[in-house]
Amino acid sequence: MATVTAASTRRRARVGAGGAIGVVPTALLLIGAIYCLFPVAWVLIAATKSPGELFSTSTLALGTGFLDNIRELFAYRDGVFWLWAGNTLLYAGGGALLSTAVSAISGYALAKYRFPGRNLIFNLLIGGILVPAVVLAIPQYLLFSKIGMADSYWAVLLPQILHPYSIYLARIYAAAAIPDSLLEAGRIDGASEGHLMWRVAMPLMVPGMVTIFLFQFVAIWNNFLLPFIMLGDDGKFPLTVGLYTLLAAGANQPSLYNLILTGAFLSIVPLIALFLTMQRYWKTDLSSGAVK
Repeated sequence: MATVTAASTRRRARVGAGGAIGVVPTALLLIGAIYCLFPVAWVLIAATKSPGELFSTSTLALGTGFLDNIRELFAYRDGVFWLWAGNTLLYAGGGALLSTAVSAISGYALAKYRFPGRNLIFNLLIGGILVPAVVLAIPQYLLFSKIGMADSYWAVLLPQILHPYSIYLARIYAAAAIPDSLLEAGRIDGASEGHLMWRVAMPLMVPGMVTIFLFQFVAIWNNFLLPFIMLGDDGKFPLTVGLYTLLAAGANQPSLYNLILTGAFLSIVPLIALFLTMQRYWKTDLSSGAVK
């Protein structure tokens, strides 16, 4: 009986020590969450204030002008905010879809086929991940300007399609999620390589493709430098560049600051909705039981 009591005491001591140690990373994560969410909360609070309340009330005090700010933002320059939002959706949605398709096919090929130069291509992709996008913006502009495609929708869309990090993720996911034995079974049954890719491999890669799509969508949605360099017509601006032009004009028109803050808050809402609606596709072990 004494032995059992001592063992129980030691077990409780270990659990208590482990719980105490676990408090530290939990606290760090909580601090990180607060650090990331505080700017969002500040934008939300500031967007509720009228021009008179913005600089005269407490930072954390809600205002009374949220609906008025929205109406003024939607009416500004005959609804140019909606045009910028549509452009952003085109760039982010179209670019993310095309990038996901190219990345999934490329990653599958690199993971499941052996061909000359395979390792070299993959190493070049790894090297491409290390190159900041800001370094490529000016050379891309010069290239598009030379072929007459600068200041066009394609000048923003095309550079987003080939993304080294997305191809890397697709390769890693394809290698883990698609069993070689499953592909061999399909080949024995007479399935073509195209059939195996579209009917067998791609459905198994859906969780990885959703992750790639979300990463690319958010990156393109928040992208500022590339469209800022590529575009001169404000009718083609995304929200990031459009709101920046409002910020530049706000130095002479302080009333525009409320529109900027309201527009910044509204630009976050689609990203939150996208994550909430697509997180159900993040499933694992889709292939479990497929191979016996």
